Formats: sequence, C-alpha cells, structure tokens
Amino acid sequence: MPAAVPPPLRRHQREALDVLEAAWAAGRTRTWVVLPPGAGKTRVGLEAVRRAPGTGRAVVFGPNTAIQSQWERQAHDFGLEAGTGRDLGHELSALTYQSLAVFDADQEVDDEGEEASLLARLHDNGRALVGRLREAGPILLVLDECHHLLEVWGRLLEELLAELPEARVLGLTATPPDALTRDQAALVRGMFGESLYQASIPAVVREGDLAPYAEMVWLTTPTAVEREWLRSEAERFTGLVTDLLDPEFASIGFLTWLDLRFLSEQVAWHSLQKRDQELCDAALRMHHKGLLALPIGARMGEQHRRDPTPDDWVTLIEDWITKALRPGEDDRDAAAVRAVRRALPSVGFVWTRRGIRRGRTPVDRVLARSAAKMRAAVEIVTHEHAALGERMRTLVLCDHERASAMLPADLTGVLDQQSGSAHAVLAGLVADPTTAVMHPLMVTGSTVAGGAETLQHLREHAIAEGITGLQIEEVADGACQLAGAWTSRTWVRVVTHFFQAGHCQVLVGTRALLGEGWDARRITGLVDLTAVTTTTAVVQTRGRALRVDPQWGGKVAINWSVVCVADDHPKAHNDWDRLVRKHRGFLAIDDDGDIVDGVAHIDPELSPFAPPAPDDFDAVNARMLVRAQGRADLRAQWRVGEPYQDVFAHTVRILPDPSRLGGAVEPVPVALTAESITPLANGPLRPSSTPVHVGLVLAGLTFAAGLLTQSLLPVAVGLVLGVVAWLVGDHRTTTYGRQLLAAASRPPGVSQIACAVAETMRALGRASVGADGVVVEIDHRGRYRCHLSGVAEPESAAFATALDEAVSPIADPRYVVPRWVVAPGRTDRGRARLAVLGGLQADGVVWHAVPTAFGRRAKDARAYADAWAHWVGGGDPVFTRSPEGVGILAAQRGADPFNAATVIRRHWG
Repeated sequence: MPAAVPPPLRRHQREALDVLEAAWAAGRTRTWVVLPPGAGKTRVGLEAVRRAPGTGRAVVFGPNTAIQSQWERQAHDFGLEAGTGRDLGHELSALTYQSLAVFDADQEVDDEGEEASLLARLHDNGRALVGRLREAGPILLVLDECHHLLEVWGRLLEELLAELPEARVLGLTATPPDALTRDQAALVRGMFGESLYQASIPAVVREGDLAPYAEMVWLTTPTAVEREWLRSEAERFTGLVTDLLDPEFASIGFLTWLDLRFLSEQVAWHSLQKRDQELCDAALRMHHKGLLALPIGARMGEQHRRDPTPDDWVTLIEDWITKALRPGEDDRDAAAVRAVRRALPSVGFVWTRRGIRRGRTPVDRVLARSAAKMRAAVEIVTHEHAALGERMRTLVLCDHERASAMLPADLTGVLDQQSGSAHAVLAGLVADPTTAVMHPLMVTGSTVAGGAETLQHLREHAIAEGITGLQIEEVADGACQLAGAWTSRTWVRVVTHFFQAGHCQVLVGTRALLGEGWDARRITGLVDLTAVTTTTAVVQTRGRALRVDPQWGGKVAINWSVVCVADDHPKAHNDWDRLVRKHRGFLAIDDDGDIVDGVAHIDPELSPFAPPAPDDFDAVNARMLVRAQGRADLRAQWRVGEPYQDVFAHTVRILPDPSRLGGAVEPVPVALTAESITPLANGPLRPSSTPVHVGLVLAGLTFAAGLLTQSLLPVAVGLVLGVVAWLVGDHRTTTYGRQLLAAASRPPGVSQIACAVAETMRALGRASVGADGVVVEIDHRGRYRCHLSGVAEPESAAFATALDEAVSPIADPRYVVPRWVVAPGRTDRGRARLAVLGGLQADGVVWHAVPTAFGRRAKDARAYADAWAHWVGGGDPVFTRSPEGVGILAAQRGADPFNAATVIRRHWG
C-alpha cells in the first residue's frame, strides 16, 4: 500500500528541522528540540530520520507502549519500514525505554564489592540490545519525551551513548530548559548540549496548531467525617502553638527569642536573608500575624502577607531550640523539647538526632484522596455536558487504578480504601444517573471497565475491528470489566476510537497510560485528580486536551483542577500548595486575555501563597463555570492567527491608593523641585502668552505714535491698550499658575515612576529601551499592569523588580531620593504667580527608596535621581549610611509613601 502524502510542515516543525540540519552540517551529533505536546514532535523525528546524513537505520526510544505504537503507525504512513522488535531489523525500530532498562538485581555489585555500572547490571535482554546498537554503526538514535531520562534512565543512557560514538542523537521533549533543576540541566547538557530549538505552547496555539484553552479550578472541602478527623489531628499542634506563646514555657520564651533574633540592631537583615531566606520569610509572616515587630530593613512582599504556615512555625521552632534552649541543663527546656517532639508528626515532621526533618502525614492523603473530590468530578462533568452536549469528550485523570497500600489504622472509617483511585471515580460516574447516560469508561494498563450496557457496545465495536473472544465480567460498585485475549496496546486504540466517536463521553484513566503520548483529538477538556506537580507532568497531562479537533473548528479545551482545602488543620492547605506548584511556570489565558503563568491565569483573585476562605469557594466555582461556558469569548481572546512574539516578560500589577499614587496612564504633566514647578516636555501645560505680547506691542506703538504727533488721543488709546494687555496677561499668568499648582498637587502616576525606572536602566546600559518602552494598561478590576516592552526576559524581570521596590514601603535602602509635594487647594493668586515666575516653596518632602538594582553604587543612584527628578520631581540622592541619611532613614523606615498593593507576574507575548 503506497504511503500517504504527509501534510505540509507546520511553522515550528519547519523551523526546528532547518536548525537541526544546520547543526548536523556543522558537525554536531547530539541535539535536542523542545516542542509542546500536540505540536508534531513525531513528524519532526520522522523527517529527521529521512534527512539524517550518513545513517542507515533509526532507533526510537519512548516512555510507554502508546508512544511506541504511535511511532510505528506514523512511520508506516510516512513510507518508512517500521517495527517494534529488539532485533533492529527495520528501517525504523520503535522501542520503549523499559526494553533497555531491565536490571539484574544479582549484578548490583561486582566481584570486588564495588557498585557496578548500569550497563553491567542490565538483564541479558538489555545487554543483547546494547550489543546490537553498538554493532549497528552510524544510526540515528531518537529519544522521544527525553525528559524521562532525567527521572529513570539518565545515567544509563549517558553510559550507553559513550558506547555509540558513530550514532547521531536527537532528543525530543515538551519540557522547556528553564523547568530543569541544576542537576537535570547538567545531565542534559552533557548528553545533548544546549537546546537547538524551542517553542512555547501559546505560540503553537496562536499559529492555530493547538487548540485554545483555559485553566479552571474547582474548590471543595473535605467530607464531614474527614473534617472531624482533621480537627482531632490538629489538637496536638494547636496546643503546642498555645504553649509557645507562654513566656514561661522555656528558659527563653519563643516570642522573646524571636525579638532577640530578628529585632536587634546588631543584626543586618540583608545578611540574614542571604544566609537563610526561609527563616526570614517565616519571621515576616509572624510579623503579619502580629507576633513580631517588623525587623529593621525588612520589606513585606506578597508572600509574607498571610499567617505563618506549620512549616514556618517548625522552621522558627528549630532555630529557637538549637540556638536558645539548653535541654540538658534546664528542666523547662527539656519539657519544651518533649512537647515539640510529640506535636511534630501531626503536621508531617519528625524529631531526629540531626534536627527536625520532614516526614509523612496522613493529612495529605486525606486531602489528596478526599471523597469530596470524587463528587466534584461528577459535578464538573455534569456542567461540561450541559455546556457542550454531544460534543463533550472529557478525560478524568487519576494517579492509580487501585490503591495497593493499606490505609493507616487511624484512617479506618475516614477514607475508603479505594478513595481517589480510577475505580472509585468510575463507580461514582456510573452510580450517578446524570453522568451514567454519558457512558463512562475506565481504561488503564491492565483493565477496561464501565457499565454493562456501555461495555456491550464497546465489545461490538471491538468485534467490528476484528477483536473477538471478549467477555463482560462483573467487578464491584455497579461496574464491569471487558476481559479477554487482548492487551493495552490493542484496547487503548479501540477505546480511543470508541471515545472519539462519542459512544463514550467520559473516559477515566491513569496518568501512566493516558497522561502522556496518548492522542485523541476530540477531547474537549480534562479533570485533573492527580497529585503530581512537576512541570513535565503538568505539560504532558494538559497536552492531552490541546489537540486541534478536525471536526470542530471552534474547539476550546477547558482543564479543571480539583482542590480540597479546609481550615480544620494547620496542614489543610496542602492540596492548594499542590495546585500552585502545578501552575508555576505553566502558561494560560486569564480573564483579561493576557497569557500568564501561575494561578493568576485561573483567576486574578487567587494567590499563590494562600487559598481563598472556604466561604468564598462557591463564588469562585461559580466564576469558573461562567468562564467555562464562554468558550467563544475565550477563543477570541487567544487571537489565533494574529502576529505574535514568542517571548516572555514580567508585569507589575498595581492597585494604587488614589490619594498617594495616581492611577492615570497619562503622567502628571509637571515635575517639582524644592523651589519650582516645571512642565514636562511636550506636556499639555503651556503658557499661551502670544496674544498678550501682541497687545503690549500694539499699545507701545500707539502710545509712541501719539507722542510723536503730540496727539492726546493715540496716547490715551495706547495707555488703555497697555492696561488691557497687562490685565489679560496677569489673568493668564494666574490661570496658568493655578493649572500648574493643581497638577503639582496630584500624586504622581504609575507611568511616571515606571518611566523613571526605565530611563535609569537605559542610562546604565541595562536595557535597550527607556520610557518609550513602558506600557501601562488597566484591567477591568481597576488594577494597573505595567511592563517594559521590546526587551529580553532578564531585562523585563529586572525592570519589574525595580518598579515593585520603587512603589513599596521603605525598608533598608542604601539611598533615598526626595519627592517635593504641594498641598492641594492652595491656589491663591500670589502662589499661582510664584508657580509661573519661580520661587514657590514646596509644602513638604516625601522620601522614597532607590531600588536595590540602582543603589549599589553612587553613580547608579545619581542616574536614578536624575530620571526621578525629570519624571517625578526631586533632588539629589542621599546615602543612608551618611549622618544625614541615617536620620532620614530612622524617620522614614517602614513608611509606605504610595500605599499601593503590588504583585509581579510572568506573562507571554
């Protein structure tokens, strides 16, 4: 059968291949390419097989059988001879990483007792495969989803590649380099060098090669039984916190120690931060709680404006015990240590000889597997069906098919043994009349299950595809399984066809089987019940829903994360923290149409540092449902097909206090010094004196003519004209002066501060643009979004950090700059004339911190002061370690001149 004609290469495929061929031509033999799931990595790999110079065969390794089958099928369609055998007897051999990494436990050490190399420990089958690879000569080795190398096979393949000097190696992954840890990045660079090419998910969506999408959250609380258990578990730690607030609890009270540790003038806060950022963050959250004064030099950020977590308490407790207490010498100290040791396990910590260490807590299991999350999945599916009807194809992903480990004894009667499993979710969907009509199915690596009627239809579908001998067997909870002589390689394909045809509208699966490499283009969304939080796993699971549906050009994928949160236990926010980690670094569209990372793209009201109050859950869920129903609006916000830049920037979001920081996008049109008001260049305020000058000239000419002709009438007319011109001029001067005073009494605008920061960066050679690159926009909630456009991400991040500091309270800066102010309402005639003619004294001065980036050197501080004076108004910078500066800082430390709430977010485009 002749090979099908492949479709034209997409933009990102074409660009990746061009770069790859150029690298090969330059002699590079190890390369890797980053493309999102659904962007066509397999096509890139097949084209690379066809184009690779000097290679006779290709061997592709992938993480599972689904991806292995995909390579074999698409290779055939591409006209390549392909197979899945280890004999490497085909033009392209598609294998799994597991086919190589099967270790022999008896070979863990060699005869000398030393740890053997991984190649030496391979099972006979693995060693035979390595031998064939070594003998194959100049082959192309394609490592698909090569991020798996970092988790399991990295060291093995590092050894293997050293044995294959003639092989060309191409790594394909969806994991961007900036998501790698330091060790992972070092391993990848050692095997492949730097990434050749990468494209982001938003870029591929804007091209139209992935479907537009949005991220939603469904917030729920534990069941009544689970909450009661959480309350009882919380008692030990709550009792410890109460004891810690007693100054007589130990020889040195806990709060007394915090004062000694963080409030002493002998402690340099910036040095303490460098040594132990975690400890300092915990201390600032204690300040927010009202248990500690603000340390000298400390600056409260968004992450500090919440109550201390159990982790914060434990961090500070360990510092207190190890540095302040003497349990071997003081009985109270010994009793305090015992009380801490008893309470720690309730929040997931244990006491060891080496100090406090993180342990396991059943609280996390209760939250991750709460029965409430199963009910939430049913409710989400119901709403999705109401919105989409017959178009709906929802994937529900779980971590495991069945729970294998026994529940701890103290959770008996709290959680069902199978709570959180794919079987439990299927049972809930089958039992609910609303979702049962959607014919839910479960497919895992070992089981295909569902309702009896649905399985009967599936068996008929399988028979039509030539698969016979399947039987329907009852299992439990109203579900059955379809058993017989077939394997996951076969049933995944059959179930996928069945699902895409709409015979089943809800598919429950495990992340191991369907969370990566599985291709079903008609999926309309995902319900994520998994606990995994790595960037790789998040990108892969979301990638299942982002394929473009050829039968529905208006598809928009909606991905739901289900989160269980309670206030009944200090660790009852763990599931929220998991949500935050899942979305950190993952980009999606927010409700203003910006593409940002973090939970802000779910809802701008959500904070990465604390969940909403449980009383707000219904309101959050309602907003999610309204947004999910507006798929057409979401698609329009993505602006598919429009030009874009595949770059990242950092935005400062500011909610200003109008009395202290102007919110207008246009800046205040004047700048102040101690004794003058200066209109900004090209600003709207300019004196209109030309008619007055003309009047004075005419008066003078008329008066002169009268004197020359000795006629009283021209003299009188000249005098009248002169008086009129003078009066008009005085009126205009007064009016203009009042305009200047009114403008000067307004607080500076967001854009003025931003322009001062940007111009400083340009003057210091740290940015290629200045005020001309400042962008200030307002969202529908009244917050201002400011970023520096036309620069690389590091410059954008530096600008955002400096601007955030410029509008924040004064902590311990090395330099400060003045801002002169004029009191509103004082616009009498005399002050108005002084404002125009010069000599007006400012009514006061407000001091502002010079951002850290500009405060390290006097030269840099001067550059900032110059830009500040031009855009805002001010004077010379003052060094806070000088006698004058010490006095200013003592009076101003902790002052919040602008009273603006700020957060920094990373966005795309």
